[in-house]
Amino acid sequence: MNIDIKNHFTENLPGDSNLENSRRQVLESVYSFVTPIKTSEPKLLHVSKEMQNRLGFSDKDVDSQEFLDFVTGNSVLPNSKPFAMCYGGHQFGHWAGQLGDGRAINLGEINDWAIQLKGAGPTPYSRSADGLAVLRSSIREYLCSEAMYHLGVPTTRALSLSLTGDKVLRDMMYDGNSAYEKGAIVSRVSPSFLRFGNYEIFSARNDIKNLKILIDYTIKTHFSELGEPGKETYLKFFQEVTDRTLDMIIHWQRVGFVHGVMNTDNMSILGLTIDYGPYGWLEGFDFGWTPNTTDRQHKRYRYGNQPNIGLWNLYQLANALFPLIEDAEPLETILESYKTNYEVKSQNMMRSKLGLVTEQNTDIDLIMALEHNLHASETDMTIFFRKLSNFKKETPEEGIQLIQDAFYVPSEIKDHVLTQWNQWFTDYADRLKDETLSYDQRKEQMNKTNPKYVLRNYMAQMAIDKADNGDYTLIEEFYQLLKKPYDEQPNSEQWFAKRPEWARHKVGCSMLSCSS
Repeated sequence: MNIDIKNHFTENLPGDSNLENSRRQVLESVYSFVTPIKTSEPKLLHVSKEMQNRLGFSDKDVDSQEFLDFVTGNSVLPNSKPFAMCYGGHQFGHWAGQLGDGRAINLGEINDWAIQLKGAGPTPYSRSADGLAVLRSSIREYLCSEAMYHLGVPTTRALSLSLTGDKVLRDMMYDGNSAYEKGAIVSRVSPSFLRFGNYEIFSARNDIKNLKILIDYTIKTHFSELGEPGKETYLKFFQEVTDRTLDMIIHWQRVGFVHGVMNTDNMSILGLTIDYGPYGWLEGFDFGWTPNTTDRQHKRYRYGNQPNIGLWNLYQLANALFPLIEDAEPLETILESYKTNYEVKSQNMMRSKLGLVTEQNTDIDLIMALEHNLHASETDMTIFFRKLSNFKKETPEEGIQLIQDAFYVPSEIKDHVLTQWNQWFTDYADRLKDETLSYDQRKEQMNKTNPKYVLRNYMAQMAIDKADNGDYTLIEEFYQLLKKPYDEQPNSEQWFAKRPEWARHKVGCSMLSCSS
């Protein structure tokens, strides 16, 4: 393979002088050098053709033993200097101290994309863990990160999915029932894997020197358009991170994605969706739903609270940057702008889902009435909004029949619930009369905003169950399906359907944990 891998990150930032791969507190360092462990019988399961091309790998490369060894950590390219990043983070609202890349090993940069292996062995930041990953979580990350990209959601990407040939012991539901699972590695890529926690760790330790070095590097490398580093530029940087974070979360809300574990160490400084752990997709529209079993009691990271958590996390980043800015007021002004911008962008997002291109003061009432109705009976979010594009303002009385397939219990749509739905369709029809778009134009716009296909939780679990038995065909089928989530794809209609009843309470479909 003729691949030119760079080490821009490690060459420009302070590293750990201790080369021993032992669990420890790492001070005054952005990273520690570490070598992936060798796997016993690696097997390449899938490669993202798009990322393969972007990184410059030929088809001949991908078919080679050298490529397999590269994406599973069995060998390191001659110029590569693998490392794990040091960072801290707030987990479930509490400062957790040093965390770091516990099972992600960075290999360097290829064509300005940082590439890392997730599940390639322990690092100084693994704490009591083994640094490995299992097939179950690796399939979920590989498929979802690529699916999110094609949905138009800012995200990290994936290059490949591989088996290691080794068994990994995991207690999937943290209930004392540990079992061996197939080991796997995802090679994932991003312009950068820096997250809020990278800055928090230095601020928490009062290591202002290295905090400044890291922020200056970040600005020069990823935000150079903001100007030379300095107090004014640091504020521009924080504004940019704030705006990107909000845009990302608005996209999450648009497609019904719930991250599940929005700790500050899982928040990308570039506003990308990162660390696909116990995520989930809304089946029934529910602001209170969380896929994370660890979060079931307090529901901190529930769907409807994601915008608030984004702001909370930005407050923590502001606190980390404060020692370099030494003025709280401009930081607070930026944080306040998040609140104002959220109201505007959220309403505009909902207007786009409803096919409204103009703005009226009554729109908020229409939106709130819709959300109330969606909660009144279990209603599939993806199916509802996709079917709604077929609504005709001339016949509002047909609205309820139009969306019938979205109801999990159609018999519940009666009495006052039915009355409220019929009233909403009447109001929606009246509102559409003020729009200039034709029926076909509105339908086209709505279908570009509301996906027909998403990686439903049960679909991911079906791919996992088959893969556990050595059948990887669903991985390829879903990968291809989700590359065109807004297209009709008539041959794939079976995936445009409500969650089957068998998946309602099945582990992996409705209950997910951080265990991977």
